Amino acid sequence: MAGALVASAVWATAVVTVPDLVTGTGSLNPAGYRTVDDICAAARLSRFTQLYPAQSGAPYHYSTRHSARDDMYCSQYRKRADGDNEYSSLYLEVQLHKATDPGPEFAAQRAGLGQRRYRITAVPGLGQEAYLGSLDDSGKPDRSWHHLTQVLYVRDGALTYYLSWSGSYQAGRSNPPDQEAVRQALVMDSRDVLKIIGSAGGL
Repeated sequence: MAGALVASAVWATAVVTVPDLVTGTGSLNPAGYRTVDDICAAARLSRFTQLYPAQSGAPYHYSTRHSARDDMYCSQYRKRADGDNEYSSLYLEVQLHKATDPGPEFAAQRAGLGQRRYRITAVPGLGQEAYLGSLDDSGKPDRSWHHLTQVLYVRDGALTYYLSWSGSYQAGRSNPPDQEAVRQALVMDSRDVLKIIGSAGGL
């Protein structure tokens, strides 16, 4: 009985002090962002389209809606030319949180990338906080292969956003991707996506 009273007291304190974390009906505000049915179609990713004009297969997308969180997802594979054997992967995910503050998990994600040896750099002027993570992971057992990943994470109020690029090349046999061009495309295309879903009007 005493344990139940203590648990009730702790729960009551949590409700009073951090209602958004426990009620699911708190005042989290998606900052005007809206869920779209096809984020692949809405997010044109024009800079990446210029870098990789040829599309490999059809993009995959889904959108889900829930009282606690909405999700939008898109994945696609692109190449520099139709006959190119190497392709790059693009993954985009947007979450609109309605029940819990995404701040702590956003910070944990950044810390986790650091533990996985990603190089982290802040991106000013994008949402409330944003950062880029990059990793060059040479292959095993053939260390001439380089598997590259660059990812951009953004938090803006109750919105969390993720856009990643990955590709590979073999040293001495193929030209490495332009990493600076990829970084610029991640940031510039993301600015466009956030503007689009910020004015989508619930499409």
